[in-house]
Amino acid sequence: MDLTADRVSKPIIFAAEAMAEAKLFDFAGGSAVVFSTPRPESDSNNQDSAGLIPASPNTGLVVVADGLGGSRAGDQASKAAIEAIQKVFKKDTERGDDLRTAILDGFEQANAAVIDLGLGAGTTLAVVEIGEEYVRPYHVGDSLIMIVSNQGTIKFQNVAHSPVGYAVESGILDEKDALEHVERHVVSNVVGSPDMHIEVGPKISLAKRDTLVVASDGLSDNFTVDEIVELVRKGPMDEAASSIVKICSQRMLGQANGNAPSKPDDLTFIAFRRNGSS
Repeated sequence: MDLTADRVSKPIIFAAEAMAEAKLFDFAGGSAVVFSTPRPESDSNNQDSAGLIPASPNTGLVVVADGLGGSRAGDQASKAAIEAIQKVFKKDTERGDDLRTAILDGFEQANAAVIDLGLGAGTTLAVVEIGEEYVRPYHVGDSLIMIVSNQGTIKFQNVAHSPVGYAVESGILDEKDALEHVERHVVSNVVGSPDMHIEVGPKISLAKRDTLVVASDGLSDNFTVDEIVELVRKGPMDEAASSIVKICSQRMLGQANGNAPSKPDDLTFIAFRRNGSS
């Protein structure tokens, strides 16, 4: 792929997308690649949404929401959640609130907005705050947030809010068993619930060659962690995105060789690096 980056000066929300290829953006002092498409060979809407929300030329938010496929109006829920984040973030930052406060207010409003749909809908919500010299993750649900160094070190990976996610974190399940577990997609914490709770991660230094990945479980259901790391850790991001899309499509369609993970699902991911990365 040979992509030309569009500069993001205003918020962009990607909802119900059916992209044929990834899109490259000049965003928050770096480059962001965005891809979102519904599961292959499906007539249903893409339940995922994503967003790039700038705060200044060098700061902003990366957002991914995965509407629950087992609930009504998952696509509406994911879009409503990101729209709420964007609106509250704009209002709070304009009145001088710090980014953390604005994001947490946005989560609360996103939860109210999804509940107010009155459809019993729910969605995951993963937000990464990009500061001048750091990033900080926030999430509800099981969408993936990962930071990978150029050497392949995982500097951060969030824990899925699910029984299987907690079992992996505690060492009860290994990654292979988790990928095949019958309850892998039972999510215990969602936007659209009175019991929603927000997990706030630490501030993490993001070096120029580090890669941030935020994705729906269409990515993590079809790749092992090691495979994701190898795909994104080096080389041009548009090439990495192209490889992810191609391999993931093959696996979702059952065309992969061997024992590769395979689960048809909507696929949405954003990969980000600071300027000066290769």
